[in-house]
Amino acid sequence: MSDKLLVVGEVRDNDIRNVSFEAIAAARQIDQDAEIVGVLLSDSDLTSAGEELIAYGADSVITVTHENLKTYTSEGYGQALLEIIDELSPKGIVMGHTSIGKDLTPKIASRLSTGLISDVVAIEQDGENSIFIRPIYSGKAFEKKAFEDDFIFVTIRPNNIAALEKDDSRSGDVSAKDVDIKDLRTIVKDVVRKASDGVDLSEANVIVAGGRGVKSADGFKPLYELAEVLGGAVGASRGACDADYCDYALQIGQTGKVVTPDLYIAVGISGAIQHLAGMSNSKVIVAINKDAESNIFNIADYGIVGDLFEVIPLLIEEIKKVKV
Repeated sequence: MSDKLLVVGEVRDNDIRNVSFEAIAAARQIDQDAEIVGVLLSDSDLTSAGEELIAYGADSVITVTHENLKTYTSEGYGQALLEIIDELSPKGIVMGHTSIGKDLTPKIASRLSTGLISDVVAIEQDGENSIFIRPIYSGKAFEKKAFEDDFIFVTIRPNNIAALEKDDSRSGDVSAKDVDIKDLRTIVKDVVRKASDGVDLSEANVIVAGGRGVKSADGFKPLYELAEVLGGAVGASRGACDADYCDYALQIGQTGKVVTPDLYIAVGISGAIQHLAGMSNSKVIVAINKDAESNIFNIADYGIVGDLFEVIPLLIEEIKKVKV
């Protein structure tokens, strides 16, 4: 086993995702002296993305480019990653707790016959041992876990472990590796995305989420405008999705996405426990609702009792004034 820690980054539409940088910071917390090796997989040139990883703290980067990596499949990514692991024999692997991470890492852990700690939100040190903190019971409690053997394999929740400061003066080797990815049982022919363009919901620092109180699909339009002004993303409660006001890709909650933005604005959301499970760890929560007795106000840092169709335009107007 080497002194290397692998950080598996993610690239979407040729842009590297922020959770990749956060994973580097997590790896550095695990072992300050380890060699951090970034891994990037795609069907297109990854040189610039690799240089980004170097600037954010990676010591070197391995890129794998193959036509079978154009769209994520656990088989394609798994073949590439397992070959790199076999060659480098790292002491651990860190990856984002994203849709890809949640699908890929259990399969890799099974092949390696090793443990996996998922959805890590913080890392502590107990002597030479790393202690990983993760939420349980829909975020109502936290548990601390550690590995009994020397191999470390974790996924980290986006927006919880701050990325290291970018340093463009850092240098490191970005090398391409040829991997023969073949015999795929699953081939993705086409991808139809219903999710909105713009900031990815799971990584957004600002989220404006609508509930049944938005009343219609048209009622989401002011929320999109507010999110655009704030440079954030739009989310929704399950009630809004069930009512067909928006696509389920926007759902936040126990059966949807779990988010931890710096600012969460809940608009027309009552605050059902299932929804709170997906956003209650947001750093600042602002609730806008006509019903002063709504449960959402019990966890909100700031509350506005009023008609959202009157409040949102006023907020947009005031924010635009500040930004001028």
